[in-house]
Amino acid sequence: MRRPRRESAVSRSVIMGLDHIERLVSLIAGFVAVAMALALPFLIGKRYTVTVKATAKSCAAGYKLVGNLCEHTRPTVVSDWILRFVMILVIGLLLVMFALLRKRVGVAFVGLFLGLAIGTIGLPFLMLGGWLVIRALRLQKYGDATFAGSSIRAREIAKAKKEGRTLAPSTTKSAKGSKTTAPGTPKAPSASKRYTPKQRPRRR
Repeated sequence: MRRPRRESAVSRSVIMGLDHIERLVSLIAGFVAVAMALALPFLIGKRYTVTVKATAKSCAAGYKLVGNLCEHTRPTVVSDWILRFVMILVIGLLLVMFALLRKRVGVAFVGLFLGLAIGTIGLPFLMLGGWLVIRALRLQKYGDATFAGSSIRAREIAKAKKEGRTLAPSTTKSAKGSKTTAPGTPKAPSASKRYTPKQRPRRR
């Protein structure tokens, strides 16, 4: 038997969008990626060392044996960085564009892709993509992207389930304490503090 689909705690637009903090972090990551790409041309002519594992304690021509490794030092040429330069520059610009458009899926995808593509130095971009995915899951399940808020909501849901009652939808608050509502949702009218007593009908 197919299980009924669980409704999200907040609207789809909230889950798929970026809040102020997520947008700011994504923009910073995009500018860092662009800066990394623009710094690559300055490596031309710099000497770097290529290291490979030695086989039978012998190295190929141009390499020297250092311990169990074969090392070869040579200057950097254009062909060494041109593809990486284009890739990092394009992905950095995509990060900035998706951040400006508040597209969570776009930022998470290109962040994860860049992190996997450039190796160890791409760890911050991997963390960015994973962070956005985790916050989206928290929003969908609990209606709060923060760790503290989602933990409180999870305990409330568990307690209500244990007592056999239905928990009312939460009024989600962001990191700054403002309520998270879907764009275009009308505000509820505020209760009037003025009290008007009932008037008795006049006798004729």
